[in-house]
Amino acid sequence: MKNFEKRRDRYELFRTFDNPLVNIVFQLDVPDFRPYCKARQIPVFHFFLFCVLNTVKQSDNFMYRIYRDDVIRIDDFPASYTVINCDGNLNFTRFPMTDQLDVFIARSLEAKRIAEASSDMINNGDDMDERERRNSVFITSLPWLDMTAIDHPVYCHRDADIPTFTWGKFGPAQEDGRMKIPFSVQAHHGFVDGYHIQKLAQDLAQRIASMIA
Repeated sequence: MKNFEKRRDRYELFRTFDNPLVNIVFQLDVPDFRPYCKARQIPVFHFFLFCVLNTVKQSDNFMYRIYRDDVIRIDDFPASYTVINCDGNLNFTRFPMTDQLDVFIARSLEAKRIAEASSDMINNGDDMDERERRNSVFITSLPWLDMTAIDHPVYCHRDADIPTFTWGKFGPAQEDGRMKIPFSVQAHHGFVDGYHIQKLAQDLAQRIASMIA
């Protein structure tokens, strides 16, 4: 929490706002990892999800949460993302995080299978207590859309401490071996500035580059 204390005054400012959230949509510029995935029969969505979540986990500002009217720093969170279930409705996956790509993908595919097959809404946090629900990161994917803006439903803006990451349709391959992805980051402005969002984007691009090198 040492780093947070350096910005506690910023948090105290933004916590007084009715809506303290910052939400930025931008074109994420990363190395095109699709040829790498295709050659190794790795699902591109799950590869990218792995990179996003492990980058977030290493980003201090995205790990702060509000619990009992004070700030805590979480150490870990389960992986989770939205799917369309057998009835054409939203559902949620959840599975343990890992920094091992093959294990992550196996867990992710199994969680996807379960969530898609369930008519009931699952993994929505009803089985967790208040503290356990703080150990979360929200992921949404809109692979059909060239997303330019997004507004997420929020139960109570002042208490919205869990960051949300969303991406749209992967862009075409570019001549320089890179690709662009419409990408959104929503987070509590008491914890995250625009600087931290661009830093996350840089770190994510570097992670992908090191994995496919």
